[in-house]
Amino acid sequence: MQMNSEPSTIDFVRYPPVGAEDWRYAFATAKVRVLETMMLSRAMLSELAHTDSFEAAAEMLGGTEYAVPAQASAEEIEEMLLSRRRQVRQLFVQLAEDPGLVQMFQAREDFANMRLAVRRVVTDRPLGTDYSPEGAVPAEEFEEIFQQENYERFPEYLQEAVEAAVLAYYENKDIRQIDYAIDRVEAAWRVRHSQAIGSVFCLSLSRVRIDLYNIRTLLRLKAAERQERFHFLPDGFIETARFVQGLEHNYDALVPLFYATPYLELIEEGTRYLREKGSFLALERGCEDYLMEFLKTTRQLAAGPQPIAAYLLMKEAEIRTVRMLLMGRKNGLSAELLLDRLGTWMD
Repeated sequence: MQMNSEPSTIDFVRYPPVGAEDWRYAFATAKVRVLETMMLSRAMLSELAHTDSFEAAAEMLGGTEYAVPAQASAEEIEEMLLSRRRQVRQLFVQLAEDPGLVQMFQAREDFANMRLAVRRVVTDRPLGTDYSPEGAVPAEEFEEIFQQENYERFPEYLQEAVEAAVLAYYENKDIRQIDYAIDRVEAAWRVRHSQAIGSVFCLSLSRVRIDLYNIRTLLRLKAAERQERFHFLPDGFIETARFVQGLEHNYDALVPLFYATPYLELIEEGTRYLREKGSFLALERGCEDYLMEFLKTTRQLAAGPQPIAAYLLMKEAEIRTVRMLLMGRKNGLSAELLLDRLGTWMD
């Protein structure tokens, strides 16, 4: 299945297409539909943000899968949340029929491991043993490859990533260039891989993520008064020239610049919050809300891999939200601050 990787116009109003139904996934789709009804509501998460102590928050979660002791340490909370994440990722692998789809999501951990490994190599730190075991490349094999410097054992996308990251770092010995280089390789690979497995959903998801990455980059560069145009990634639904143009305009001009795009509201709110409070909280919330609402459009399908992948990503977002709220309560953050970050997609 061939798909054009360079769309010249946005041919959707709010969210991009997710592809056709696939009845091989009838049982799996029914299973995640049931699991979705068990996810935490925004009302409950809002109540968690309003609790006056960590103990009260822990008590409220006592009847859920996120139950923790009232005196739980930060390490115990983290282990509980990582356990929940492992469970949902294992379920995804069990329900997914297509190896290419599984690789699409497992590769997230491969690229994260690569970032960690290259940083350690260029700074002459021990390689360590704390690589994620949830990637397509086993953690122990990942460590061994770097110890032996035998990078040809990596899949092609990781070979490309390690080469790009090392070259980018040694150009100016700037550690930040490692992340920029791997981000670029990962984004390009996701688009190519989506096309290779013929997934309209994965291609739309990949391009939406590129757009959201570029929006974050635009506002962060503007806030820092930097003009580094090369940070914008190609292959999104919005052409990179528009983001470059945004660097040259003041904040007031950003809304008209993105008026005809589906990202107008999040740019408008993110910019307003940034100017008023000097924070990217609203931007991050808006980006997550847009991505999650896009994932929820898969609910129109009676069967297919799209709802399975969407449930994985929404459940991971829920786990991150619970982490934010629990650690926020433990560290005494205000309810207002927590609510400002709490997404609306759970409504």
